[in-house]
Amino acid sequence: MEALRTAVLGAGSWGTALATLLARNGHQVTMWAMEEDVVQGINQEHRNPLFLNEVELPDRIRATSSMAEAAATAELVLVVVPAQFVRGRMIEVRDVLPRDVPIVICSKGIEQQSLCTMHQVLTEELPGKHHRGICVLSGPSFALEVARNRPTNVTVAGVDDDVVGRVQTAMSAKHFRVYTSQDMIGVELGGSLKNVVAIAAGAADGLELGSNTKAGLITRGLAEIARLAVAMGGQPQTMMGLSGVGDLILTCTGGLSRNRMVGEKLARGLTWPEIKAEMRMVAEGAATSVSVVELAQRHHVDMPIAREVYEVLHQGKSIGAAMETLLARPLKPEWTF
Repeated sequence: MEALRTAVLGAGSWGTALATLLARNGHQVTMWAMEEDVVQGINQEHRNPLFLNEVELPDRIRATSSMAEAAATAELVLVVVPAQFVRGRMIEVRDVLPRDVPIVICSKGIEQQSLCTMHQVLTEELPGKHHRGICVLSGPSFALEVARNRPTNVTVAGVDDDVVGRVQTAMSAKHFRVYTSQDMIGVELGGSLKNVVAIAAGAADGLELGSNTKAGLITRGLAEIARLAVAMGGQPQTMMGLSGVGDLILTCTGGLSRNRMVGEKLARGLTWPEIKAEMRMVAEGAATSVSVVELAQRHHVDMPIAREVYEVLHQGKSIGAAMETLLARPLKPEWTF
């Protein structure tokens, strides 16, 4: 495998895990971190003091507080900042991004103001010379498990097969299998919308409603995601893959899921502002719930679970009332698009 100069823009848990993966693959990695103590911790102690501190980082990783420094000479760029900040960061770095390098979006979410997916944000903000390099990575992949070399499967999607193939080669490892796709919108929406369903699943767990309830929420949540993805140009089969049902199952059932944890805390009576105030990491499902309700209205797609999650988080509706609303819905065929 050819060793590449790689920039990882974002030093949260996911960025740290991906930087670790790339360094173990033999690449030289420069991480951009906003926090100076993170930069110092990585460079001096080979640990991220705020995220995944239990993982010792390879020597091939160095950190900087200058995004331009990280990106200027990179041969592969990973974007791993929270979704609502992606546009601003891309504007900051676009003048120094090298030409003809893959730009891999690893952030999951939908921008609230524009309702753009992340690849749409990059297409709008980066010069056209970069557009063929834009691709997205998604799939069932908790950061800690990736950093600990637990077997993981993900999907990378893009419009240029050569670029996607280069990313697949650079990121694949014995314990990290990368599949390819051309369905960028389907892969992005699966990775973004599953966070909303995971909040509902976490609430069901918090209320001890049982396995039947959670299985039903996951399945009907998948139907909602598929309806919107198809309406926006995605492929139905993508929803049956790693970035669809795979990521949905993980996020709705896994103990490391931040979004599932938000649902559990809502069930215990906490409000979203209270939960957010005590969280260090970002639970993207809360912001995405706002965007998905608007997208559903725009595309005339029925998404009742997403709407109830939105109303609980942002309108003060109780978990009990939301459940009653879902249970009282008219009977209908299982699959309708």
